Amino acid sequence: MCATCGCGDDAGPRITMPHEHEHEHEHEHEHEHEHEHEHEHEHGHGHGHGHGHGGDAGGSERTETVTLEQRVLAKNDVLAERNRGWLAGRGVTAFNVMSSPGAGKTTLLERTIRELSGSGPIAVIEGDQETLLDAERIRATGCAVVQVNTGAGCHLDAQMMHDALTALDPESGTLLFVENVGNLVCPALFDLGERGRVVLISTPEGTDKPLKYPHIFAVADLVLVNKTDLLPYVDFDIETCVRHAKSINPRIEAIAVSATTGENLTAWFDWIVDHRRPERHSRP
Repeated sequence: MCATCGCGDDAGPRITMPHEHEHEHEHEHEHEHEHEHEHEHEHGHGHGHGHGHGGDAGGSERTETVTLEQRVLAKNDVLAERNRGWLAGRGVTAFNVMSSPGAGKTTLLERTIRELSGSGPIAVIEGDQETLLDAERIRATGCAVVQVNTGAGCHLDAQMMHDALTALDPESGTLLFVENVGNLVCPALFDLGERGRVVLISTPEGTDKPLKYPHIFAVADLVLVNKTDLLPYVDFDIETCVRHAKSINPRIEAIAVSATTGENLTAWFDWIVDHRRPERHSRP
């Protein structure tokens, strides 16, 4: 269980291919991989706030928590680099899509898959605590999809990404979307080996969202402001929201869209095509 946020359980994540429950996908990755996912599962999240419950704020409990967080994140980064190398070797471009619950990630991906279906193979890794609901929606588009159920976990990590890739076995040249667990905190801290990170916010969430959750905007390449069709009915200022995001991360790009009506989705599709090119925004 996480030392900081309390996520995770002893059962670990479940990897499921919708309607293919009895198939054992034992495709091996072409890179070696440490498969001992230390179920310590005390993922620390590097926030630096090791809560010393019942102990002195500056005592050994705090030190041990911070050390654990650093160790877990360091191991995750090693696994993420292996994932990144494997994806690059196959020419697979992966985008990690993150948001709070209900911002519209699945609707956006459904529309994106249908619009880009002629541009080459597309696949999706779905992250949710429970159910196959979103994976079934993606599967209905004709897209290859694998579901990762994290149980009490509040994010995907590089180990889960590895396991999902093993099950999915994407073909060369695939455009891969990772729909992370709905959460604006922990997903920001775990590198999966992706090419780029997209944070999706919606107009009902409020203009000040970047200021409240700065870490996820600090690591993102793009912020998509979704549900612009609701602007007449909510108190939201796109220009101010984007300014807040850029105050945290000056290099972040921003696009305002409506996944429901299709407004300005062409700009999102163009961003995907541009960042799908080799070496664009690849992480060190």
